Amino acid sequence: MPCTTILIGKAASYDGSTIIARNEDSPNGQFEPKRMEVVHPSEQPSTYTSTASHFSFKLPPNPMRYTAVPDAVLGHGIWAAAGFNEANVAMSATETITSNERVLGADPLVEYEPAEGVEGEPGYVPARRGGLGEEDFVTITLPYITSAREGVERLGALLEEFGTYEMNGIAFSDVNEIWWLETVGGHHWIARRVPDDAYVTMPNQLGIDRFDLDDAEGERREFMASADLRSWMAEHHLDLTLNGGGSAFNPREAFGSHSDADHVYNTPRAWYMQRCLNPSESWDGPDAALTPESDDIPWCRVPERKLTIEDVKYVLSAHYQGTPFDCYGWKGTRESRGAYRPIGINRTGQLAVLQLRPDVPAQNAAVQWMAFGSNPFNALFPLYGNVEGLPEYLCNTTARVTSESFYWANRLIAALADARFHDSSAAVESYQQKMGALGHQILRETDASLADAGASEVPARLAAANERMVAALKRATDDLLAKVLYTTSCAMGNGFSMSDNER
Repeated sequence: MPCTTILIGKAASYDGSTIIARNEDSPNGQFEPKRMEVVHPSEQPSTYTSTASHFSFKLPPNPMRYTAVPDAVLGHGIWAAAGFNEANVAMSATETITSNERVLGADPLVEYEPAEGVEGEPGYVPARRGGLGEEDFVTITLPYITSAREGVERLGALLEEFGTYEMNGIAFSDVNEIWWLETVGGHHWIARRVPDDAYVTMPNQLGIDRFDLDDAEGERREFMASADLRSWMAEHHLDLTLNGGGSAFNPREAFGSHSDADHVYNTPRAWYMQRCLNPSESWDGPDAALTPESDDIPWCRVPERKLTIEDVKYVLSAHYQGTPFDCYGWKGTRESRGAYRPIGINRTGQLAVLQLRPDVPAQNAAVQWMAFGSNPFNALFPLYGNVEGLPEYLCNTTARVTSESFYWANRLIAALADARFHDSSAAVESYQQKMGALGHQILRETDASLADAGASEVPARLAAANERMVAALKRATDDLLAKVLYTTSCAMGNGFSMSDNER
C-alpha cells in the first residue's frame, strides 16, 4: 500500500519521546474508509485466518489489549495499521517497499494460487496458500510483544515460517528504542535500530543503507536479520559491495530498486522531508548535493534541531511547498507542479503518530496522535492509548458517507477545500492550529491531574480526556466543513452576481 513513514529517535525529539508515524495511503483510484477501535483480549481470535492468503494458524494464548485503526468496510481483511498494546509497545504496519529481480528470483514471494480444475478429476491442482501481508501484521504481532526488539523477533520468526506475498517495512517502538524491519523476498528480513539522535524517512522503497552482519549474527545491538541471510546472499550473489565487502554492506543496493518510477514516486518524498528537517544544507539548484531523483538520500540523519509532533504533521502533509513541484503553487511550470507524487496525497486514509513519553508514568505515557483523510486539510489530535474504549465519532465509520463520522467529515472537507485551495487555506490552518494547541493543553492538564489519582481512577480520567478532545474536535470539524462548503459554493460555475432582494 502506498504510504510515507517517519521515525524519530528519543534524543532527536523535543521531549525525549520515541515517535513513529505513517500515512496510510490507498492505491491510486481507491479511498479506504478507516475507523479506530480498542481490541480486548476476549475479542482477539485464537486462530487467525488471512483473507488474502487463505490460510489459518494458531495465535499464542493471553493476548494483550491494543488499539488499532482497521478498515471500516469488511470483506478484505483487518488492516489494523497502527496502535499501542498495554505494555506500551507501538507498532505501525506497513510501508510498502520495493525490491529487484535478483532478490525475488532467489526467494520468491509466497503468493496465493487458487485451485485449478475440479477436485477428484485428472489434472486437478490444489490451491496453494499465500504468506503474510499488511492486512495481518499488527493483529498477529502487537498483542504478544513487550518491547520493540521483541516485535522484530516475533514478526521475523513468522516471516521465516510462513513467508510473505509482498515487500514491506514495519516500525516498532517502546519508550527506549525504535526498530525498523524490512522484508527481503519471500522469507528473509533485516532490521535496524534507529539511532537515538536521528530521524528516518521512508517513501515506499527499501530504505536501510547500511547493515552489519557480524552484529546481526552476534550481539544484535543495532542490527537483526533472518538466520541464514549471509549464506543466502552469498549463494545468490546479492551483495554488490566492491572489494569483497565483508561484514558491512548496503541493503538498498543489494535488495532494493533504483527505477525510473522511484525517481517520480519515492525519492522526491525523502528529499523533501529531509529538506525540511535539515534546511541549511544545499538542496536546490545545480550545486545541490541531493536532488529529488537522487538514489543515495540517506535512510537516517541527525536533524538540525529537535523535532516536534508539528514537524511530523508538516512533512507528512507536504506537497513540495516552496519548490517548483508544489501542486498548489505558482513556481515552476504546469509540468513541474505535477512531476512528483505529493506526500500529503488525496488518498490518505489515516495518519497515526505514536508517541511514547519518558517523563510521565507508564499509565499515561502512550499518546496516539491521529488524523483522518488527506493531510493538507485535516488536523492532528492526541488520544491516550492506555484506555478501554474510544469515542464513537472515531469508531463509527461505515461505507455510508455522513458528516457524523470523523473519517467522512474529513474526506468532505478535503474535496471541497482542494477545489478552492487558496481561498480555504486560512480556515484550514486555523483549525489545524486550534486542534493541535488544544491537544497539547489537554495532555498537560490531564497529566497533572493524575499526580494525585489512585490507580483505579486513572483509566476513567484518560477516557474523559479523550472524550473532551473529541467533543471539541467534532465541533471544530463541523464548523470547518460549513466554512469550506460556503467558500466552494460561492465559486460554483453557475453563479451570477445579480440577485433578487427577497427570497
